[in-house]
Amino acid sequence: MIVTKSTVPVGTGDEVERIIRARRPDAEFDVVSNPEFLREGSAINDFMRPDRVVIGTESERARKVMKHLYRVLYLIETPIVFTSRRTSELIKYAGNTFLATKITFINEIADLCEKVGADVHDVAKGIGLDGRIGKKFLHPGPGYGGSCFPKDTLALVKTARDFDAPLKIIETVVAVNDQRKKDMAGRVVAMCGGSVKGKTIAVLGLTFKPNTDDMRDSPAIDIVAALVEAGAVIKAFDPEGMEEAKKLLPAQVQYCKDSYATMPGADCVVLITEWNEFRALDLGKVKSLLKTPALVDLRNVYVAEDMIELGFTYSSIGRP
Repeated sequence: MIVTKSTVPVGTGDEVERIIRARRPDAEFDVVSNPEFLREGSAINDFMRPDRVVIGTESERARKVMKHLYRVLYLIETPIVFTSRRTSELIKYAGNTFLATKITFINEIADLCEKVGADVHDVAKGIGLDGRIGKKFLHPGPGYGGSCFPKDTLALVKTARDFDAPLKIIETVVAVNDQRKKDMAGRVVAMCGGSVKGKTIAVLGLTFKPNTDDMRDSPAIDIVAALVEAGAVIKAFDPEGMEEAKKLLPAQVQYCKDSYATMPGADCVVLITEWNEFRALDLGKVKSLLKTPALVDLRNVYVAEDMIELGFTYSSIGRP
């Protein structure tokens, strides 16, 4: 049994089987697609209690072996989907690109909310309670990143073009998300009066999401690079990602020992990644350290009314 767990282009299992049969025509084997659906930061829970298990094979023998392998999950009534190998390979891509689309959709709705004076969180709740839509992945922010969504959306776009079935929706999602990350720096520039040249910006959070040190395609990469190019001095802190960040961010970035160390004399704070410790900052201390009490909250961690009452100039995503 050769089981592929990785996310791979449709037809990879066929190619693996072709290569092995060419080398060993006498061998008895089956190639199975069994994509993983683990989230970074939640992998153990996702492994022990998955939403579903997808198994792609045309072999009855392989089907029996895989069913036996996952017998423990039958006890907790985990849905196990048996399908063809190519279908299994496509399920993984379709799932991730749909989630990326959902994120991009709510980000664009957030932009509309700002224009019309609506609250994106109420919109997200109102549509998320529809069982056909669901509430997950409807939180606005600076765009998706990480090891899966950017790679998988591009891969599915490439596969669709190769088979002459272009996916215009996903192509648009990729373009909108790339532009969104670049546009987030503009919010910081606007907060600083139209220019960040010579100004100090305190950056909280560098990884693409909390509970990981993963910097791959993090929105922070585009945001920080744009601010440095515009002449800003960047002082940054991330609980886990700073060593990885040093490989990807401009050399001028200064890395600090904690959140508060980024703030003395800073003209603005920008919150990029919603680590739990950034949700409970001593805002009085923050205000006392900053040169200008300004916060750009790209994850909507704080309540706008509370920030204004404390004397902050506050900017968030998709809220009036």
